[in-house]
Parts: sequence; C-alpha cells; structure tokens
Amino acid sequence: MIEVVLNDRLGKKVRVKCNEDDTIGDLKKLVAAQTGTRAEKIRIQKWYNIYKDHITLRDYEVHDGMGLELYYN
Repeated sequence: MIEVVLNDRLGKKVRVKCNEDDTIGDLKKLVAAQTGTRAEKIRIQKWYNIYKDHITLRDYEVHDGMGLELYYN
C-alpha cells in the first residue's frame, strides 16, 4: 500500500492510498471519490508525460509519497 500526493496547482492537494499494481484508471476513480469530480474529467501527469489509464503505477515507477500533477479537462 502506497500513498500518492496529487496537486492540482489551484490550492488543493489530494492524498490517496492505493496499491502499486493499481492502474492509473483506478487511481483516477479514488481521486474522483475524494474531490467530487468525475473520473473521466481527470488527467494525471508528471512534467509533460500524461499517464494512460490502462498502465499500472508500478510500470510508471510511482512510489510511496510521490507527487503527481492533477488537471481537470
């Protein structure tokens, strides 16, 4: 179980606990439950790499305490 911090750069930081074998789509659903935004409207990225929904956190080498960028489409 790892904790990921997502910052939307608008003043909101979301902390989500998930497993390393969860997909980005699963992470979006957890973030959507906390923020009240629909999962389809969420984009997660790191620098200029937009993370795809079907790839796992382990494949993207997301570790405990790592910060990602959260955008709303």
